[in-house]
Amino acid sequence: MGISDLIAGFIQEALDETDGVLELQRSDLAQRFGCVPSQINYVMSTRFSPEHGYIVESRRGGGGYIRITRVQMDRQTLLMHVINSIGDKLDGPSARAIVANLRDSQAIAPQAAQAALCALSDSALRSVPRESRDTLRADILKQILIHLV
Repeated sequence: MGISDLIAGFIQEALDETDGVLELQRSDLAQRFGCVPSQINYVMSTRFSPEHGYIVESRRGGGGYIRITRVQMDRQTLLMHVINSIGDKLDGPSARAIVANLRDSQAIAPQAAQAALCALSDSALRSVPRESRDTLRADILKQILIHLV
């Protein structure tokens, strides 16, 4: 079992004990598991994302915290939340993670996920200058998800 699995398991158990709302300090969690704070960020973005039914609020700095809230969202609300969280640019790995999370949570069908991954790939965007691909990728994914809402 990897460190990410241990951290995610710890957070999941704590969420179960607190009825779905948990506030943590990133540095305390990193110290507890003997890892760097960026490892905590990775776990938050991959295991506790909106696509998995969580809202994560974060404040950095000395008194910084992470607040995780477990929510039940219908498919349309989830897709709209993801659309609104994408931003102006989206790199390839992030796009693949978002699509995989939506597929795994059954918010989009496997066939739609595969089609989206193909449309968002660097090979599909090869005629677009590299510096413009992330902007176009964000726009394409937003349009795909809007169509699915």
